[in-house]
Amino acid sequence: MDKQAFDEMNRQVIDEFRSNGGTAGGIFEGKPLVLVHHIGAKSGTERIAPLVALLDDGRVYVFASKGGSDTHPDWYHNLVANPVVTVELGTETYRATARFLDGAERDEIYAKHVALEPQFGDYQRKTTRVIPVVELVRAAA
Repeated sequence: MDKQAFDEMNRQVIDEFRSNGGTAGGIFEGKPLVLVHHIGAKSGTERIAPLVALLDDGRVYVFASKGGSDTHPDWYHNLVANPVVTVELGTETYRATARFLDGAERDEIYAKHVALEPQFGDYQRKTTRVIPVVELVRAAA
């Protein structure tokens, strides 16, 4: 999928998410979806990534799978450069900071996600890179 088609698909998902109280259909039907507002590492432009999340005991995790590609998604590079983000979850919007998991903690959370979303296991098998796991830590009110 070229960048223009991908951007248009994301725009439609974002519009649907916002029109339906934080849910979307199609490939996102029945999945926990978050919109992550992030700042471009090179451009400084705000972007929004709709991502399938793991919601675990009040914590929110996202996964830089890029469908099993051998490169990290752009949004991941942006979070590394600018870890303060805005998250839309359901009808709520809040500030958060990206925390990058590693080692056993990363593996445990990724395994929990694969148990709920088996395609993420397929994504990991398709690539030699370790797919990053990012917790979106809510800022104190």
